[in-house]
Amino acid sequence: SDKKPLKLFFLSRHIRCLIIFSLCLGLIFLSGFFHMKNKNYIISKSHEELLVPPTPCHAKTNVMFLKTHKTASSTVLNIMFRFAEKYNLTVALPAGQLFHLGYPKPFLAHFVEEFQTIGQNYNIMCNHLRFNPLEVQKVMAANTFYFSILRNPIPLLESSYIYYKDSVPAFRISKDVNEYLASPMKYYHPADYKQNMYARNIMWFDFGYDNNAEDNKKYIQVVLKEIEQNFHLILIADYFDESMILLKRTLCWDLDDVIYFKLNSRSQDTVQTLTPESEERIKVWCSLDWKLYLHFNQSFWRRIEETIGLKELEKEVHHLRTRQKELMETCLLDQGAVGKDHIKNRALLPFQSGAANILGYNLKQDLDNRTLRTCQQMVMPELQYTSYLYAVQHPHKERKELGLPLLWTTSQEK
Repeated sequence: SDKKPLKLFFLSRHIRCLIIFSLCLGLIFLSGFFHMKNKNYIISKSHEELLVPPTPCHAKTNVMFLKTHKTASSTVLNIMFRFAEKYNLTVALPAGQLFHLGYPKPFLAHFVEEFQTIGQNYNIMCNHLRFNPLEVQKVMAANTFYFSILRNPIPLLESSYIYYKDSVPAFRISKDVNEYLASPMKYYHPADYKQNMYARNIMWFDFGYDNNAEDNKKYIQVVLKEIEQNFHLILIADYFDESMILLKRTLCWDLDDVIYFKLNSRSQDTVQTLTPESEERIKVWCSLDWKLYLHFNQSFWRRIEETIGLKELEKEVHHLRTRQKELMETCLLDQGAVGKDHIKNRALLPFQSGAANILGYNLKQDLDNRTLRTCQQMVMPELQYTSYLYAVQHPHKERKELGLPLLWTTSQEK
């Protein structure tokens, strides 16, 4: 009888242990369940956050584009002019009969038409000028976005040679580009810098620096740092579509704002083949441009990786090319550019220079008015577009003379 209570005691203790153990298991299970639920909640919440559209950005409308020579910059200028028209923006246009802003002199504010009257109320500046930051800042607002474009100096110099063959003394007296590069100092005289700047370090010159300066490491570093401080973005012409996507993203513009038809390009039969020796000589002869290009080509791709990523870039470039193809099919009679002798409408004939055959476009007939206007804007050569915008902005001034028929008149626009 003494053993019975003892047996009951151990039994109840055993039951108590089982109950406690079961409770612990239950608690562990429940905590795991809530943890998983909470984890799922966090996952779904972050997924929801991903689906929330990013804060809308606003298109930048105060923009200065430093138009460099032979770098696809005429195509960029067309993009800038179209954007200015879309938003009814004021363009800082060259005064009087000029089509550039005082080039090759360093830029001065009074080179802009009606600067004294309009002051700092211009939105867009994009015609050729030799960069002079303090004077540009007198014209453009404090919140202006500054960008420019560079090109590999090897194809650039060959392009300059053909385009400026008749006007640059160093090019005129040499037989071809390879002969010129074999001994450039035989033809090039630094004293003739106002005519010869196209023959050496032209991009360095356009940015406002001495294109005959000594290739000194410390000096180059100072210049590169200055350019980085003055410009928010430097594009690369050799990757033009990628550049347009980066520009669109950075300025918060629409895809159609950066769609383009290539302007001021020349026919392939005017391209001279550079020998491997000539290519290497350009790196030395135009060493300032070469170092400028290498530096900003690197920063361009770094910017792409940091802001867009290569996969997304590839997708967006595909969209751009698809849209471009659609517009070409809509607008163009010949599905592409044609030589100067095949341009039917003389009002669409681009300026011809040197030994180059500058290509242009023929538009389809019977386009509705809105489509026709869009297509005309896309193919309008630089000088014609500058002249047209000048007449719109300054109707009381004498129109810039082109010696070409007008595509449309300002009276039609009104």
